[in-house]
Amino acid sequence: MSGVGLLLVCGIFGVLPGVVVPPAARAAGDGVTLTAYVDGRQVGPDDLVLDPSRSVKVAVTVHNGTDTARHVKTVRLSGTALALTFFSYDTTVPFEVPAKQSVSRAFHLDLGQLGTQATGLLPTDVEVLDGQREVVAAISATGDVRGSLWSVYGVFGLAVFFLTALAWAGALWALARRRLPANRWQRAMQFLPAGVGTGLVAVISLSVLRVVAPSPAAEVPFVLGAAAAAFLLGYLTPNAAEPPPVDPEATLRITRPLPGGAA
Repeated sequence: MSGVGLLLVCGIFGVLPGVVVPPAARAAGDGVTLTAYVDGRQVGPDDLVLDPSRSVKVAVTVHNGTDTARHVKTVRLSGTALALTFFSYDTTVPFEVPAKQSVSRAFHLDLGQLGTQATGLLPTDVEVLDGQREVVAAISATGDVRGSLWSVYGVFGLAVFFLTALAWAGALWALARRRLPANRWQRAMQFLPAGVGTGLVAVISLSVLRVVAPSPAAEVPFVLGAAAAAFLLGYLTPNAAEPPPVDPEATLRITRPLPGGAA
């Protein structure tokens, strides 16, 4: 399998970890909960607009339902896609949350660099961390990042698109030149990277176009579906390298001498 194919196949492993540990499951237990607001809007099921052209006011309230005090040192705002973190802002806001009590803190966050890091819809987390950088509590939302297409995330999508185009070109060129392997399974594996890349391109494109945010529910069907379709296409592709079947009767008629001794 070509280097391009290996890069695209590896992309699927950025999807599957999200199936095992979805972002919302990272919130720490022990009865510690978090409520967060960004510019007065609660972080939750609605899209969280993040505009790099201005700073935002972040307010967090940590409720400690345990019997011991919990220490918070850092508040983190981060966005991920395909199990990769594309932006992360850590703000040091140390405070103690006594047992069975709630404590609130607010601060302004400058998002000036966000435009060069991401764009489109991305899963976004607000987390509070302790002194050992362990997550005390977290809350998840869908971030609507108003960044540039030439951000890290946008360029990442363009790179995946380019690699996918190369994978399809390689497979179709081999088909046109009759250089596909004779074994059907090997032919299917030659088309598989192009399918994986097509699924990844679909996921990233829908995210950048603000249609659907990358999530296990969206990533897995697109990537596995496109991979399966390409695998099946390669498996069913005829082996053009095989010579056409020979009709024994036709050969016999050609080689049989004509009556009268004529050639």
